Amino acid sequence: MWQTVFETMMSRLVRTGSLRVTYPDGSTSRFGDGSGGLEAAVKIRDEATLRAICLRPDLALGEGYMDGRIEIEFDDIDSLVRLVLRNWRDDAFPLWVRAVNRTRFKLGNFIQKNDPRRSRANVAHHYDLSNELYQLFLDQDLQYSCAYFADPTMSLEAAQAAKKAHIAAKLRIEPGMRALDIGCGWGGMAITLARDWGAKVVGVTLSENQLALAQQRVAAAGLQDRIDLRLQDYRLLDEPFDRIVSVGMLEHVGLPHYDTYFSKVSELLDPDGVALIHTIGRTGPPMAQSEWINRYIFPGGYVPSLSELAPAVERSGLWNADIEVLRLHYALTLRHWLARFDSHMDAVKKLYDARFIRMWRYYLTVCYLAFEEQKQAVFQFQLAHKRDAVPITRDYLYSGTAVSADRRAAE
Repeated sequence: MWQTVFETMMSRLVRTGSLRVTYPDGSTSRFGDGSGGLEAAVKIRDEATLRAICLRPDLALGEGYMDGRIEIEFDDIDSLVRLVLRNWRDDAFPLWVRAVNRTRFKLGNFIQKNDPRRSRANVAHHYDLSNELYQLFLDQDLQYSCAYFADPTMSLEAAQAAKKAHIAAKLRIEPGMRALDIGCGWGGMAITLARDWGAKVVGVTLSENQLALAQQRVAAAGLQDRIDLRLQDYRLLDEPFDRIVSVGMLEHVGLPHYDTYFSKVSELLDPDGVALIHTIGRTGPPMAQSEWINRYIFPGGYVPSLSELAPAVERSGLWNADIEVLRLHYALTLRHWLARFDSHMDAVKKLYDARFIRMWRYYLTVCYLAFEEQKQAVFQFQLAHKRDAVPITRDYLYSGTAVSADRRAAE
């Protein structure tokens, strides 16, 4: 029965390219017309996995690969997932699959109800993995967010430095200003703003591992008098700031809390202040988050569409001084991360088992494919209370100190 259901589903889905499937009994089927140069082959090892794919394909494919119950020929995750995404149409899937996805989307306010306690647990699930793991594949400054590739051939270190310089230029930050970093990670942005731009920075995070290493880095840089890092929920802050920056944190806020988030930014931001919010976002209509990503990588996470963010910004009373959409920058970043992860495989194997390694490689691959094949990008919102808090054109970003900073970063 389930093989018949699977074959009907794949026949509807895979129109271009070629997919070869080997079933638990050793028989095979081919799907697609062979066009487009995309080919992939998988072996499904048991009937339970075949059934799971028919019922919840996104979750079952990731779990099956992690557990070794789905074998991808040549371990080529890219070709398989790219083939699926390029052919993706909701109507190719059975009614029950579409019903589950619709239900998960409608339950978004419940799934993403990230109160302070749940937020702490969600952060710990991902960010309190060993710091050693992240040091193996991130740049030297441990920037775990989209880099800025002014030139696609830039090194990861240069692109991450360029990202920080680009953000600092948008903040119009000056020596002595008080800056808040919401979701400060391992402290790289805070250190950069304090060391290179003379700011006094408060950084908040919910990750104990990140905080401990970030505080060590601040001490090593001799910046304890300029940087105050705290294990604190941003919702509990009640002090004013000249500048606010948040990079890669809004994805963890959740649908029910956008009003709270942007209202808090408005409340904390000085009347003459500027905020820069950097987040993954969708350029298409809202949709349910990947069930596999939510379960294994980012519980409580959600990639918002612009249409879901704009109303909360409007209700906050803030001016949306600028929105920049970074296309493909995160795909390039993730490709660098995966290449570094693979190049340090011997060290990774000393930290984690084979299942974790398959999970992490699958995560990095499907994420860069989301930016290459789906309507996913990065938004940078520049927010202010006053319409003239920043220049009325972007020329200032590409002249003077901003250009000098970008050039230094690329060297």
